[in-house]
Amino acid sequence: MKSKSFISDELDFDILSCLQEDGRMSFTVMAEKLNVSIGTIRTRVNKLIQEGIIHIVGRVDPEKVGFHSYAQIAVYVRPATLKETVADKIAKLPEVSFLALTSGDFDLEVDVMCRNNNHLVEFVNTISQIKGVHQTRTTFYLKVFKYAQPDLNLLREQ
Repeated sequence: MKSKSFISDELDFDILSCLQEDGRMSFTVMAEKLNVSIGTIRTRVNKLIQEGIIHIVGRVDPEKVGFHSYAQIAVYVRPATLKETVADKIAKLPEVSFLALTSGDFDLEVDVMCRNNNHLVEFVNTISQIKGVHQTRTTFYLKVFKYAQPDLNLLREQ
């Protein structure tokens, strides 16, 4: 059974694929590539933006701009009733690139990008002071081999 998607049809997938390939691709180039009118592309892109499916941003290479310390931090929250409150506070920290509620030994998974190891230590100390954070476990990423957006082709029916 295929899960519900907010993408209406193949054209939306094709537009998203074009934008993932080149986020600055013009509507004209997209229209030619997908064999539809520029107006259709404009309307569809605006709809995808309005529905929050895409956000137009400049994506940087973290290491090239000065982030040299990446880590995953598992957070154990007690009492358990504070999970959402702790997550809300952690989500507001600028170092956080990913945050999720998890199952298993820990309650939250936090991925962070820091300038260096000292910055990472400061960050861990900061979240350790949040009311409800009982324990953390930090896994330092020694080398990142892939940093990418999801492959939309995985959602297409086979």
